[in-house]
Amino acid sequence: MTATSTPLIQVAELQSALGATDPPALLDVRWQLGGPPGAEEYAAGHLPGAHYLDLDHDLAEAPGAAGRHPLPDPKRLGEALRRAGVSAGRSVVVYDAGPATSAARAWWLLRWAGHGDVRVLDGGLAAWRAAGLPESTEPPAAAEGDFEPAPGRLPTLDADGAAELARTGLLLDARAGERYRGEVEPVDPRAGHIPGAVSAPTTDNLTADGHFRPAAELAARFDALGVAGRAVGVYCGSGVTAAHELLALEVAGHPGAALYPGSWSEWSGQPQRPAATGAQPG
Repeated sequence: MTATSTPLIQVAELQSALGATDPPALLDVRWQLGGPPGAEEYAAGHLPGAHYLDLDHDLAEAPGAAGRHPLPDPKRLGEALRRAGVSAGRSVVVYDAGPATSAARAWWLLRWAGHGDVRVLDGGLAAWRAAGLPESTEPPAAAEGDFEPAPGRLPTLDADGAAELARTGLLLDARAGERYRGEVEPVDPRAGHIPGAVSAPTTDNLTADGHFRPAAELAARFDALGVAGRAVGVYCGSGVTAAHELLALEVAGHPGAALYPGSWSEWSGQPQRPAATGAQPG
């Protein structure tokens, strides 16, 4: 499989790639906030040949002052990726249960760490199952890749940078609208949003069946949000669903937006940082 201009791969293309002489490294990164451990779901059935990576332990540091899912230590990330067969010259496909929230985090991390050929299975495991394709309950044979992370290949923001971008560019809040408005806050210290941020829930990137909307529809969505010609950053609760927004932006033809990894979980834990509530102006 060779790199393409899209960060997504469809089920039929992945099925074909997995049967080739040079199949991609396949990563199962199922995770959900407050849900059952992804490893249990992986053991119950996964795409044949997929290695499991744990978002909390492999794709993030421990929660703390920097938020609920700080960026992982590059050395530890590299060890986990190599154990899953990731090599610099081998393409990678990541998936989750759908709709690609945690898979997008893995996609973004690999790109941030310098891997240039990474795609997300559009629709995730749900789409694979809908196509009637086989699953396995057996872990794949041990693998050892050679990928060495070189972090910093994609832009990031710290809290001060996010505040500045909300004033001078466009800072998108990828959480559900009710969390943006401060009506509910299930996990973080305070409700609300970063002043000046614009609500852009990741659910609006998707069709009813959990696939990404076509590129033209996503482009129209982000144009309506004012992306064109502006510096763009994205945050969410802890830097996971924000990666989904960054993936959608790339599908729409707007690569290069920055991630605020600490996101609201970091911002809301700093009492000196203001919190806005209610709907955005206009």
